[in-house]
Amino acid sequence: MTPPYHSGVDEIAGRWIPLGLVYLAGAARQAKLDAEIYDAMAKGHAYPEIEQHLRDSMADYVASSAITATINDAVKTLELAKRIRPDTVTILGGVHPTFMFDEVLANSAAVDYIVIGEGEVTLRHLLEVLEAGGDPEMVAGIAFRRDGAVVKTARRNLMETLDDLPAAWDLLDWGDYYSLVIPDSRMGAISTSRGCDQDCTFCSQQKLWEKTWRARDPRKVADELEYLHTTHHVNVFMITDEYPTRSRERWEALLDALIAKGLPVYLLMETRAADSIRDRDIVWKYRKAGIIYVSIGIETADQATLDTMRKGMFVEEAKQVIDILREQEIVSEGSFMVGFPDETSDSIKKTMQLAQHYNPDIANFFTFTPWPYADGYNDLKPLIRVHDYAKYNMVDPVIELCNMSIFQVEVAIADGYRRFYMGKVIEYMTMKATFKRDYLMRITKLFMGSSFVMKKLGIGILGKIPAKMEEMRRGRKG
Repeated sequence: MTPPYHSGVDEIAGRWIPLGLVYLAGAARQAKLDAEIYDAMAKGHAYPEIEQHLRDSMADYVASSAITATINDAVKTLELAKRIRPDTVTILGGVHPTFMFDEVLANSAAVDYIVIGEGEVTLRHLLEVLEAGGDPEMVAGIAFRRDGAVVKTARRNLMETLDDLPAAWDLLDWGDYYSLVIPDSRMGAISTSRGCDQDCTFCSQQKLWEKTWRARDPRKVADELEYLHTTHHVNVFMITDEYPTRSRERWEALLDALIAKGLPVYLLMETRAADSIRDRDIVWKYRKAGIIYVSIGIETADQATLDTMRKGMFVEEAKQVIDILREQEIVSEGSFMVGFPDETSDSIKKTMQLAQHYNPDIANFFTFTPWPYADGYNDLKPLIRVHDYAKYNMVDPVIELCNMSIFQVEVAIADGYRRFYMGKVIEYMTMKATFKRDYLMRITKLFMGSSFVMKKLGIGILGKIPAKMEEMRRGRKG
């Protein structure tokens, strides 16, 4: 099950399937157990509804997954399961418990087992051992308490192939998943690879996947996408890969396989700027395969900061990518990061100006967040002012900068959004009537109509944007 965590940002554009739980439920079935996926987050259920659902299910095992921002709610959910039925076995996995298992087990007696790293094989083995009454210490890749001490078992190797992942697609309540940007849609997700072998210091994924990259057979990916479209009527897919385009040969084979299927679907993805520049001659295949949205992590206007982050990117590359995507009518998103320890108001202003100069279709401004398991975290501890993990969502600043207060960073981010989107409204409205224009108009209305966004950014000028858009729309219609 998912914990009832809401950051106020991710759900503005729709509801996303918990792809990891689809595979984990499949692993539970391989262990000869009946499985259920309960997505409390997507259903908008709070703890009273969750309690009732747990009472009704009377599950022998309750498992959840957590990133840093969701760890508190994940643990609270497992505590609730224990209160309802003390003999329920609780299992927790995900990136935060993987690296912080000592802290999690020390702080909550309600967590019985933590799955470390890649979970499918480990979960299946753990369930089989527990069902047989065996010793969990023989299961590689877990941590648990025994006689008051934390036991961490042997490391489990990553799976050699991802093509045989057990996917319990039938356990999803598909009506819960949709895009608010694309009308009459059903939202799905698909994984074509796992991992990233880059060195970005701020990213948790390369650490989770041990700086490896493994890819699925492109034909099997295309077959799976076709199955989800024909069987479950999914027409919008998030490609969840950390780095889908690492191999040009393999990536082009996937594009060709999707083009051959000719499915009426929309694909959204994130990748590296250098790869899109590399693929300039085949970006038309991106669009023909169904890719309508590409997100690029630009991060900052300061090349020295990019080098310190070991991003492996030149600032100028981002502008090339945005221009390449624009030629193919693909929506470009530039993600920027502010709030680095030595950030100043001038350096943030330069990043905001860079966003306007590069002019992606959509810009997001995230705050630098020191993950508690990241390299260099201890060096940043003196700057940390917020210790509630629920705020570690890259939306809320959690460190006091050397030159700026948390409040000043929040104001700078709000100002960046105002400046960027006030200029974009007219640009969207004056675009020729295409799918891309309609997409951008709808997502902007959703963004500006969000009470969370209005609270974060302040009503002010931003609050006038939906009315201005409606005024311009009526004028165009007239």
